[in-house]
Amino acid sequence: MRAVIQRVLEAKVEVEGDIVGQIGHGLLVYLGVGKADADKDAEFMAEKLTHLRIFSDDAGKMNRSVMDIGGGILLISNFTLQGDCRKGRRPGFDAAELPEPAEALYEKVAALIGQFGVAVEKGSFGQHMHVSSVNDGPVNFLLDSGRLF
Repeated sequence: MRAVIQRVLEAKVEVEGDIVGQIGHGLLVYLGVGKADADKDAEFMAEKLTHLRIFSDDAGKMNRSVMDIGGGILLISNFTLQGDCRKGRRPGFDAAELPEPAEALYEKVAALIGQFGVAVEKGSFGQHMHVSSVNDGPVNFLLDSGRLF
């Protein structure tokens, strides 16, 4: 699994003009599921997302997690994170998981985040979405469950 993590002051996702997910202070996470991903990858992502210390403490150091600040996570499915742009001009998506198993792992990540006590909102899997956010910092990180980066 791959994720783009953004520390935000607020974020929301709309489908066909309706808000389907919205958070205040927390993390906007774009999540891409790959063909080699399994339950262990979902567990890694949920644990890392809820415990990653990227929020400032009283001294201004990144020393607090989304759990520590009482923030939420807006989780957006994004198969294009599995895109390969190394050849040619059009990305290849051979590494992206098929929709049904990808959705199951995406839902597992969301459920596991909730088990850590963090409020989680989601986009609509497989739908065209409009995502808006106010990035805090900006602070952005890339995460790969295979530890490729």
